[in-house]
Order: sequence, then C-alpha cells, then structure tokens
Amino acid sequence: MTEATRLVLVDDHAIVREGYRRLLESRADLLIVGEAATARDALELFKTLVPDVLVLDLGLPDMGGVELIRRLLQRDPAARILVFTMHREPLFATQALRAGALGYVTKSSPPEVLVNAVYQVAARRQVISPDIAPELALALIDRPRERLAELAPREFEILRLLLDGCSADEIGVRLSISAKTVQNCHYQIKSKLGVRSDIELTRLALRMGLI
Repeated sequence: MTEATRLVLVDDHAIVREGYRRLLESRADLLIVGEAATARDALELFKTLVPDVLVLDLGLPDMGGVELIRRLLQRDPAARILVFTMHREPLFATQALRAGALGYVTKSSPPEVLVNAVYQVAARRQVISPDIAPELALALIDRPRERLAELAPREFEILRLLLDGCSADEIGVRLSISAKTVQNCHYQIKSKLGVRSDIELTRLALRMGLI
C-alpha cells in the first residue's frame, strides 16, 4: 500500500480549514497531520511534523504568506508549498512563486483543482490554477506590473503592510526586523517603482489592484 501524502493546512479561518480538510481527506492517500491559524504556529508545526506538502493561505494575521514562504524555504530548501488563497491578482501569484512556492490555486477554483494541485506539488511540479493563468501571462508584459513583480519577496511583504496602514515599528515586529530596515526598504520600494511619494505609491497600488 502506498504511503499517504502528509499535509499541513495553514489558514486563519477554522471553518475554511475544516472544509478543505474534508475535501482532501476524502482521498485515501492524503492525510492532514496538522493545522495552523498563524504563521508562527505554521513554522513550529513544519519544524515538528515535516509534512510532504504545506497548504498555505496568504492572508495570515501575524505575518504575510509571502514572508512565511521565504522563511520556510530558509529552514528547508526542499519544502513543498502550495498557496491556496482568495487573491486573484497576478502580482500575489508572482511573488509567492518567486518566494519559492511550487503551486498557486485560488479559492474560487473548483475543488478538483485544489486536489490535483496537491498531487502536483507533492511530486515537486509547479502548478497554477487555470482561472489566473491567462492574467498571469498578461501581467508579465505590463510594465507597471512588471516593476511590482521585480520587488523582492520581503519588499513586497513590506509594501503590503504599508498599504494596510502599518507603521515601520509594527512591520518590524511582525517581520522580526528593525524599524530602520523597514524604512530603508520603504525607500528602496519607491525607488524601484519609480514613485517619489507615498501618495504616488498608493495610486500605483490602486491601479494594480493591491488595495
């Protein structure tokens, strides 16, 4: 008998986790070995359980999913991560894949897309849900989006938190870095995106669908 693929689910909504736990465990060869509602709990579970695949939502309360992906891959470069998220904006997919995720599936996808993606990621194959694949391809030739896509994963995470209204101190606490590092990254983000002020930065983010 083939050994089951061991999964950890990371999502801050218990009802959502329960829904896709039932979906995935309806397959005899998939086994949920742990669940986490925060990034920090996910890091601990990953260290303890060493799952075959970690299924991750990007919208976590304590740390963004892109930053979590980066930290998981720092801990284990062989980690297999599948993002399962409500974010359809191609920039989120680009950043998640750049950070090291093998798969990106939206929560608006049919259930079988998620199940198939789990198998693909377990086999170390990259997968993107069909509903965003065309938008992702178009985003690669859109110059303003291309500039955003060039941000490093940590820069993108800091940008997302800045747009959420977090201060440099708050971002520093969440990402375990100094407020000065956040401020330096803030400057680098504006420089890379070709904007001179936070107002221009916000306008760009609005046009790109990040707000």
